[in-house]
Amino acid sequence: MRRRWTAVAAALLVLVTSCSGEAAETPEPSAKQRVEVFSWWTGPGEGPGLMAMRKLFEQQNPGYTFVDAAVEGGSGDQARALLASKLQANQPPDTFQGHAGAELQGYITAGKLEPLNFLYDELKLRDAFPPQLVEQISVHGEIYSVPVNIHRSNVLWFNPRVLKAAGVSGAPRTLPQFLDALGKVRDAGRIPLAIGPQWTVVHLFESVLLGSLGTRAYNKLWTADADWSSAAMKKALTDFAAILSMTGPPQTDWQPAAKQVADGEAAFTVMGDWAYAYFHNKPDTGLGKTSKTDFDWAASPGTEGTFMWLSDSFTLPRGAPNRAGALAWLKVAASKAGQDTFNPIKGSIPARRDADTSLYRNYLEWSLSEWARDELAGSIQHGVVANDGWRAAINDAVGIFMENPDVAELQRALVLAAKNSGQ
Repeated sequence: MRRRWTAVAAALLVLVTSCSGEAAETPEPSAKQRVEVFSWWTGPGEGPGLMAMRKLFEQQNPGYTFVDAAVEGGSGDQARALLASKLQANQPPDTFQGHAGAELQGYITAGKLEPLNFLYDELKLRDAFPPQLVEQISVHGEIYSVPVNIHRSNVLWFNPRVLKAAGVSGAPRTLPQFLDALGKVRDAGRIPLAIGPQWTVVHLFESVLLGSLGTRAYNKLWTADADWSSAAMKKALTDFAAILSMTGPPQTDWQPAAKQVADGEAAFTVMGDWAYAYFHNKPDTGLGKTSKTDFDWAASPGTEGTFMWLSDSFTLPRGAPNRAGALAWLKVAASKAGQDTFNPIKGSIPARRDADTSLYRNYLEWSLSEWARDELAGSIQHGVVANDGWRAAINDAVGIFMENPDVAELQRALVLAAKNSGQ
């Protein structure tokens, strides 16, 4: 209340002195300006990573205060639904998280984002980021987001002790080997493959498609020459059906599914490398497990040599209430210091090419080396290759398949989704 009365008194003083011709007193300094940052980073690993970057932002920008507008829910499905309603009502946050690539196309087409070419020029970001990444986040020569990291989607996480007890010698490298290992784990009385809600099954689905089709055929799915009705696709969907039959009861999110692996209840889970932070970080932000003992990793079966990637990025909405504050946040997110602060905690590698590699150890060191040499394929669930409408149609098709595992019906639904994608 005192701040409100002070403001009123200052206003009255200005009015009185201006009427009397006397010089007005200088009002109290204004409060810090709010910068609303919208994301879905709330879970262990991702939440602390965001808070570390927030601390850096407020240190570098003492005139601003960070407002965390994060929405719970893995993969951002719930956050994107809320964001769409806010943008439709012309009530954008100052900046929001989005996956680099096709996910942003709907916002761009609707005129909801400002291009950021001027910021890339100012900060020389075209030199800092890999060319293929800049290409993916460009539309007709305009760049609409600032990537803060690179994640790998196609990672098989496993419990070495559970595999050993089931007579599985190591991480399966092919889909037939994977199915064999899943069967052995099931026969040993453990959950073969842990999953979460529907989006995690779509996450599994994209890795199975990549592993069954191969990189070139998978990447062709997102071009004008795609053939979703092919025999090869039918074989991939049959592989997916067989693997899905080996899953345990769906958990509420990806973290409980990963915990089943860490605790030895399940042998495997296929999840992005944000799971590393959850497995590895200390108990206040993760499970505090030891890599290569409590958990281990490999490329998901059939995908060795291919990095299925996604990138979290931040945008500048048109009509942002605090545009200057949003730009200040984007500059931190784009910076070497910002990315090296955020990514080791988040469990991702930096989008920048000049990061301090000494900060990236264990899984992250492996990921950096794989990113530098692997072929690339884009994630479905995480916004790289399919726009939001197409991704939603794929999600719907997989959701129906979870209830009624009919391969022919799933293939028909996917053919129709591709036809209607408008991409």
